[in-house]
Amino acid sequence: MDRMLVVIFDTENKAYEGKKALSQLENAGSIVVYAHAVVGTNADGTTTVKQSDDPGPLGTLVGTSVGALIGLLGGPVGVAIGATAGLIAGGAVDLDNSKVGVDFVDDVRQQLQPGRFAVVAEIQEDWTTPVDTRMEAIGGTVYRRALSEVRQTVNQEDAAAIKADIAQMKAEHAEARADRKAKLMGKINQLDSKLQAQLEKAKQRRQAAEAQAKAKVEVLKAKAAALKAKAAEKHI
Repeated sequence: MDRMLVVIFDTENKAYEGKKALSQLENAGSIVVYAHAVVGTNADGTTTVKQSDDPGPLGTLVGTSVGALIGLLGGPVGVAIGATAGLIAGGAVDLDNSKVGVDFVDDVRQQLQPGRFAVVAEIQEDWTTPVDTRMEAIGGTVYRRALSEVRQTVNQEDAAAIKADIAQMKAEHAEARADRKAKLMGKINQLDSKLQAQLEKAKQRRQAAEAQAKAKVEVLKAKAAALKAKAAEKHI
């Protein structure tokens, strides 16, 4: 199962130990790590990315669920960019892209206080014991949530409501006096722009989800090939 994992530590060194433990668990075949980052919370509430995964099929954290969650953890003041992160946070960072609920974000944010650090990762795991056992031994507090599907289409009720308003105003526009026509047309244009923006955002989400799905397949293929090569070396 694909999950979002956040492990909170009291020190930065412990967070790096946690990241190393994830790599070891992956090498042992216990989990698959799609993307990860070590983050810290500053006194002003911003979240600084201390270290992120190396470039690979998923590239930087931009557009990934991990990147979106990090943006949300920063709260209204946003994200401070770490020197080694290679992460650019923008308006695309939102709850839908993080694929987790607002309650999960709130739970993590409450514990990720200034001066504390966390490993944030998108992983695949069949059972929770391996990660929990390793992280608890290091002193980490584990939060996880199964990833939901990205909402790829605009809310049909919202779209229908906007279209109904546009239709009504167009009907009024046809019967209106000249001085009223301009005002009605302005409102019609505003509603149409809002509808088009929603449709475009849904399109971007769908494309991002498709790209992530393809990237994950490539990650799994690359890891399988590496394991196959390692096994072949042992038989030489």
